Amino acid sequence: MLEISNLNTYYGRAHILTDLSLNVQRGEVVALLGRNGAGKSTTLKSINGLVQPESGSIVFENESLNRQSAHVVCRRGIGYVPEERRIFTDLTVMENLEVGTRPPRKEFPVWTPERVFEIFPNLAEMRNRPGGQMSGGEQQMLTIARTLMGNPKLVLLDEPSEGLAPVIVQQMAKTIHDLKREGLTIILSEQNLRFATKLADRAYIIEKGVIQYEGTMDDLAADEDVRNAYLTV
Repeated sequence: MLEISNLNTYYGRAHILTDLSLNVQRGEVVALLGRNGAGKSTTLKSINGLVQPESGSIVFENESLNRQSAHVVCRRGIGYVPEERRIFTDLTVMENLEVGTRPPRKEFPVWTPERVFEIFPNLAEMRNRPGGQMSGGEQQMLTIARTLMGNPKLVLLDEPSEGLAPVIVQQMAKTIHDLKREGLTIILSEQNLRFATKLADRAYIIEKGVIQYEGTMDDLAADEDVRNAYLTV
């Protein structure tokens, strides 16, 4: 579904991603792991057009995304859940969902408010509540729900467990597991290895903008040297 080859991304003169390559198959959950500042968020932003890579290729469903703006990438079927959430705080839950709505896509799950509320029952109970009056965990759920209303083929999740209470992290893990069961393809950017292990099929580890490891979650669990080298604080 997604093939990234030799991606180089800069912020000004700072070389953030160096010859980064990865691939994602349809229906997979792929974890992008690494310490804070490793380049995970930049990778997602390079995919969705918020940051334009200097070189390399991004191919989604056999069509190039190179030099495409974020709104074009969204229309192509890639949804993005930013770490900062960025909900519309003055709008209600339902209004936030309406803002994110896009037409259904052939051969992919169709998301409606009713289906979203099945995944996020807490949101159903506060459908008329302004986003600014919700907790951090509720806002994170709303951000994912709004992204689903765009009927994406692929979802980029940036640090979904960051800053959440343990009980909310558990709820978030169940939610992503439910989305995986629905057949949604997901790239999960995470520092929390335990969280990612519950959900992902494969993992890439990024360090200083370079992919240092690629393998299944089982292989990663068995490789203590790699975990100690790239994932411990």
